[in-house]
Amino acid sequence: MQTFLRIVDAGSLSSAAAQLGTTQPTVSRRLQALERSLGLRLLQRSTHAMKLTEDGARCYERAKELLASWEMFESDLRGASDEPEGTLRVVVPHAFGQQLLVEPLTEYLGRHARVSVEWLLHDRAVDFIADGIDCAIHVGEVHDPSVVAIRLAEVPRIVAAAPSVLAGGPAPAHPDALAKLPWLSLRTFYRNELSLTHVATGEAQPIVFQPRVSTDSLYALRSAAVKGLGVCVGSAWVLQEDIQRGRLVHLVPQWRAASLPLYLIYPAARFHPARLRKFVELMRERIPAALAVATRKG
Repeated sequence: MQTFLRIVDAGSLSSAAAQLGTTQPTVSRRLQALERSLGLRLLQRSTHAMKLTEDGARCYERAKELLASWEMFESDLRGASDEPEGTLRVVVPHAFGQQLLVEPLTEYLGRHARVSVEWLLHDRAVDFIADGIDCAIHVGEVHDPSVVAIRLAEVPRIVAAAPSVLAGGPAPAHPDALAKLPWLSLRTFYRNELSLTHVATGEAQPIVFQPRVSTDSLYALRSAAVKGLGVCVGSAWVLQEDIQRGRLVHLVPQWRAASLPLYLIYPAARFHPARLRKFVELMRERIPAALAVATRKG
C-alpha cells in the first residue's frame, strides 16, 4: 500500500522507484501483488500515461486513512504520538503562498524539525486524492462535503487604480462613475460585473463593464493596475503598499466588494498524522493575525 500511494503521488513507477530507493521492476511487482491480493485493477497504464481506475481512486483514499491510522498506532506504542514527522503537502494560492503565509510556514518548520513541506502554489480546485495533497488554503466558499473546512478569516477587497487612469480628473466618490473607466478582471472571482456595498449604509451598487485585461492571478492583476491598464478589485492586503506609495489610488473608499472567506481544508478521516494536526493548529492561530496586520498597513 505504501508503494501504491507513492506511485500515485509521484506520477509514475520510475519516479516512485527513485523516491523509494529501489528499482522499477520491484515497484511494479509490489503493485501487481497488491492488485492480486485485492482482486482489483488499480491503475491503467500505457506507454505515455498512467491514471487511477475507479477502484484505484477508492483504494488510494482508504489506503491513506489506513496508513495514517497505522502511523498513529506505531507512534502511540512508542509514546511519541504528538511528534510530527514526514512530508506535508500543502496547496496555497499564489499570492498568499509567496508572501503572507511564508512567515507562519517558517514558524511551523522551526517548531518541527522532523517535518518537511511541499509548498505547492496554484489557485485551481484541489484534488486531494489524485494529487496526494494533505491540506490546502482556499479563498472562497467551500462546497465539497467530503472535506473538513475550517474558516480562518475574511479577506477584505477594495477598488484601486493607477493615478493615470483618472487622466487628471477627480477620483470617483460613487460607483456610478467607475463603469466609465477601463477595467481589469480577476476571473476567479469576477469577470464583467460585480457589486459594491457602502460601508456605513449597506447600500448595494452593481457595476457592469468590459475588462481590458482578464487574469486568474492576483499578482498579475496588481501589476496591470500599477501599469495603468485599468481599475481593479483586489485583496486589500495586496494593494495597500502600492496605495501607500502612490502607485495606486484607493477609489470609492466608502465602498467595498464582498469580503472573501479564507479556509483551511483537508480530507475527512478518522485519523490524521501529527504533522497535519500541528499545521492546522498553528495556521488557525497565525493566519488571521497575519492577514489583519497586512490589511492594516498603510
